[in-house]
Amino acid sequence: MAHVYYVHDPMCSWCYAFAPTWGHIATAVPPGFDVTLLVGGLAPDSNAPMPADMRARIEQTWRRIQAVVPGTEFNFEFWTRNTPRRSTYPACRAVLAAKHFDPALEAPMIAAIQRAYYREARNPSDIETLSALAAELGLERAAFEDWCASDACASALEHDLGKTRALGVSGFPTLVLQTAGGVWRLPHAFGEPDVTLTALESLQPD
Repeated sequence: MAHVYYVHDPMCSWCYAFAPTWGHIATAVPPGFDVTLLVGGLAPDSNAPMPADMRARIEQTWRRIQAVVPGTEFNFEFWTRNTPRRSTYPACRAVLAAKHFDPALEAPMIAAIQRAYYREARNPSDIETLSALAAELGLERAAFEDWCASDACASALEHDLGKTRALGVSGFPTLVLQTAGGVWRLPHAFGEPDVTLTALESLQPD
Protein backbone atom coordinates (compact mmCIF):
# COMPACT_ATOMS: atom_id res chain seq x y z
CA MET A 1 0.00 0.00 0.00
CA ALA A 2 1.22 3.50 -0.86
CA HIS A 3 0.73 5.99 1.97
CA VAL A 4 -0.19 9.64 1.55
CA TYR A 5 0.56 11.64 4.70
CA TYR A 6 -0.98 15.04 5.30
CA VAL A 7 1.20 16.70 7.93
CA HIS A 8 -0.45 19.66 9.61
CA ASP A 9 -1.03 21.49 12.86
CA PRO A 10 -4.60 22.46 13.82
CA MET A 11 -3.36 25.91 14.88
CA CYS A 12 -1.22 26.49 11.77
CA SER A 13 -2.67 29.45 9.88
CA TRP A 14 -1.39 28.20 6.52
CA CYS A 15 -3.04 24.82 7.20
CA TYR A 16 -6.29 26.66 7.92
CA ALA A 17 -5.99 28.47 4.58
CA PHE A 18 -5.25 25.15 2.85
CA ALA A 19 -8.18 23.31 4.49
CA PRO A 20 -10.67 23.76 1.60
CA THR A 21 -8.08 22.51 -0.88
CA TRP A 22 -7.17 19.57 1.32
CA GLY A 23 -10.86 18.72 1.64
CA HIS A 24 -11.09 18.35 -2.14
CA ILE A 25 -7.89 16.30 -2.28
CA ALA A 26 -8.93 13.97 0.55
CA THR A 27 -12.21 13.06 -1.16
CA ALA A 28 -10.60 12.49 -4.57
CA VAL A 29 -7.42 10.53 -3.80
CA PRO A 30 -7.16 7.76 -6.41
CA PRO A 31 -7.60 4.10 -5.37
CA GLY A 32 -4.51 2.38 -4.03
CA PHE A 33 -3.44 5.13 -1.65
CA ASP A 34 -3.92 5.02 2.12
CA VAL A 35 -4.43 8.54 3.52
CA THR A 36 -3.18 9.36 7.03
CA LEU A 37 -3.21 12.68 8.87
CA LEU A 38 -0.30 13.51 11.16
CA VAL A 39 -0.19 16.36 13.67
CA GLY A 40 3.21 17.98 13.36
CA GLY A 41 3.22 20.00 16.58
CA LEU A 42 4.24 23.60 15.90
CA ALA A 43 4.81 24.60 19.53
CA PRO A 44 5.04 22.60 22.79
CA ASP A 45 3.06 23.24 25.96
CA SER A 46 3.60 26.67 27.48
CA ASN A 47 1.78 28.89 29.97
CA ALA A 48 3.86 31.93 29.06
CA PRO A 49 2.06 34.81 27.32
CA MET A 50 3.15 35.23 23.72
CA PRO A 51 5.79 37.97 23.33
CA ALA A 52 4.60 41.15 21.63
CA ASP A 53 6.96 40.74 18.67
CA MET A 54 5.67 37.21 18.01
CA ARG A 55 2.08 38.41 18.20
CA ALA A 56 2.86 41.08 15.63
CA ARG A 57 4.53 38.54 13.31
CA ILE A 58 1.58 36.15 13.48
CA GLU A 59 -0.95 38.92 12.93
CA GLN A 60 1.05 39.96 9.88
CA THR A 61 1.05 36.35 8.65
CA TRP A 62 -2.75 36.32 8.86
CA ARG A 63 -2.91 39.46 6.75
CA ARG A 64 -0.47 38.00 4.22
CA ILE A 65 -2.59 34.85 3.96
CA GLN A 66 -5.67 36.96 3.29
CA ALA A 67 -3.78 38.59 0.43
CA VAL A 68 -2.52 35.39 -1.20
CA VAL A 69 -5.43 33.03 -0.42
CA PRO A 70 -8.58 35.08 -1.15
CA GLY A 71 -11.62 34.24 0.94
CA THR A 72 -9.68 33.14 4.02
CA GLU A 73 -11.37 34.71 7.05
CA PHE A 74 -9.62 35.80 10.24
CA ASN A 75 -11.15 37.37 13.34
CA PHE A 76 -8.47 39.73 14.62
CA GLU A 77 -10.41 40.21 17.87
CA PHE A 78 -8.60 37.06 19.01
CA TRP A 79 -5.63 39.22 19.98
CA THR A 80 -7.65 41.46 22.30
CA ARG A 81 -10.06 38.88 23.75
CA ASN A 82 -7.39 36.38 24.81
CA THR A 83 -3.96 36.01 26.32
CA PRO A 84 -2.28 34.22 23.42
CA ARG A 85 0.34 31.55 24.13
CA ARG A 86 2.71 29.88 21.69
CA SER A 87 1.35 26.43 22.49
CA THR A 88 -0.22 24.12 19.90
CA TYR A 89 0.37 20.73 21.51
CA PRO A 90 -2.96 20.92 23.42
CA ALA A 91 -4.83 21.33 20.11
CA CYS A 92 -2.82 18.47 18.60
CA ARG A 93 -3.76 16.24 21.55
CA ALA A 94 -7.41 17.25 21.11
CA VAL A 95 -7.34 16.01 17.51
CA LEU A 96 -5.79 12.73 18.62
CA ALA A 97 -8.35 12.38 21.41
CA ALA A 98 -11.25 12.89 19.04
CA LYS A 99 -9.70 10.29 16.71
CA HIS A 100 -9.31 7.90 19.67
CA PHE A 101 -12.98 8.10 20.61
CA ASP A 102 -14.25 8.09 17.02
CA PRO A 103 -11.97 8.13 13.94
CA ALA A 104 -14.76 9.86 12.02
CA LEU A 105 -14.33 12.89 14.34
CA GLU A 106 -10.68 13.55 13.47
CA ALA A 107 -11.42 15.91 10.58
CA PRO A 108 -14.41 17.56 12.31
CA MET A 109 -12.24 18.31 15.36
CA ILE A 110 -9.58 19.92 13.18
CA ALA A 111 -12.26 22.03 11.50
CA ALA A 112 -13.79 22.94 14.88
CA ILE A 113 -10.43 24.10 16.26
CA GLN A 114 -9.76 26.19 13.17
CA ARG A 115 -13.24 27.73 13.29
CA ALA A 116 -12.93 28.54 16.99
CA TYR A 117 -9.46 30.03 16.65
CA TYR A 118 -9.64 31.94 13.41
CA ARG A 119 -13.31 32.93 13.15
CA GLU A 120 -14.67 32.94 16.71
CA ALA A 121 -11.60 34.36 18.51
CA ARG A 122 -11.52 31.48 21.02
CA ASN A 123 -8.20 30.16 22.31
CA PRO A 124 -7.42 26.52 21.39
CA SER A 125 -4.34 26.57 23.62
CA ASP A 126 -6.82 26.28 26.53
CA ILE A 127 -8.25 22.89 27.46
CA GLU A 128 -11.54 24.60 28.35
CA THR A 129 -11.96 25.66 24.72
CA LEU A 130 -10.96 22.25 23.42
CA SER A 131 -13.27 20.31 25.72
CA ALA A 132 -16.15 22.63 24.76
CA LEU A 133 -15.45 21.85 21.10
CA ALA A 134 -15.36 18.14 21.89
CA ALA A 135 -18.76 18.43 23.57
CA GLU A 136 -20.10 20.23 20.51
CA LEU A 137 -19.05 17.16 18.52
CA GLY A 138 -20.91 14.88 20.91
CA LEU A 139 -18.00 13.69 23.08
CA GLU A 140 -18.23 13.51 26.87
CA ARG A 141 -16.13 16.34 28.28
CA ALA A 142 -14.65 14.60 31.32
CA ALA A 143 -13.63 11.52 29.35
CA PHE A 144 -12.14 13.72 26.64
CA GLU A 145 -10.12 15.77 29.12
CA ASP A 146 -8.91 12.62 30.92
CA TRP A 147 -7.67 11.09 27.68
CA CYS A 148 -5.95 14.30 26.60
CA ALA A 149 -4.00 14.19 29.87
CA SER A 150 -3.21 10.47 29.64
CA ASP A 151 0.04 8.66 28.88
CA ALA A 152 -1.74 7.08 25.91
CA CYS A 153 -2.39 10.49 24.39
CA ALA A 154 1.19 11.56 25.05
CA SER A 155 2.38 8.42 23.26
CA ALA A 156 0.04 9.07 20.33
CA LEU A 157 1.39 12.61 19.99
CA GLU A 158 4.99 11.39 20.16
CA HIS A 159 4.19 8.83 17.46
CA ASP A 160 2.95 11.56 15.10
CA LEU A 161 5.87 13.86 15.93
CA GLY A 162 8.31 11.01 15.38
CA LYS A 163 6.76 10.08 12.05
CA THR A 164 6.84 13.75 11.01
CA ARG A 165 10.56 13.89 11.79
CA ALA A 166 11.20 10.58 10.01
CA LEU A 167 9.52 11.95 6.89
CA GLY A 168 11.81 14.99 7.03
CA VAL A 169 8.93 17.44 7.47
CA SER A 170 9.55 20.73 9.27
CA GLY A 171 6.85 23.03 7.85
CA PHE A 172 3.11 22.76 7.43
CA PRO A 173 1.05 21.92 5.52
CA THR A 174 3.11 19.22 3.80
CA LEU A 175 1.98 16.27 1.72
CA VAL A 176 4.24 13.23 1.53
CA LEU A 177 3.98 10.00 -0.44
CA GLN A 178 5.66 6.93 1.02
CA THR A 179 5.94 3.66 -0.89
CA ALA A 180 8.22 0.63 -0.75
CA GLY A 181 10.46 2.54 -3.14
CA GLY A 182 10.96 5.64 -1.02
CA VAL A 183 9.52 8.94 0.17
CA TRP A 184 8.51 11.91 -2.00
CA ARG A 185 7.13 15.35 -1.28
CA LEU A 186 3.89 15.89 -3.17
CA PRO A 187 3.30 19.27 -4.79
CA HIS A 188 0.40 21.35 -3.52
CA ALA A 189 -1.09 24.74 -4.29
CA PHE A 190 -3.71 26.77 -2.44
CA GLY A 191 -7.04 26.56 -4.24
CA GLU A 192 -5.72 24.06 -6.78
CA PRO A 193 -6.33 20.47 -5.63
CA ASP A 194 -5.55 19.13 -9.10
CA VAL A 195 -1.88 19.98 -8.58
CA THR A 196 -1.69 17.22 -5.97
CA LEU A 197 -4.21 14.87 -7.56
CA THR A 198 -2.45 14.91 -10.92
CA ALA A 199 0.83 14.04 -9.22
CA LEU A 200 -0.85 11.14 -7.42
CA GLU A 201 -2.40 9.82 -10.60
CA SER A 202 1.02 9.74 -12.23
CA LEU A 203 2.35 7.74 -9.28
CA GLN A 204 -0.66 5.47 -8.85
CA PRO A 205 0.36 1.93 -7.86
CA ASP A 206 -0.26 -0.83 -10.38
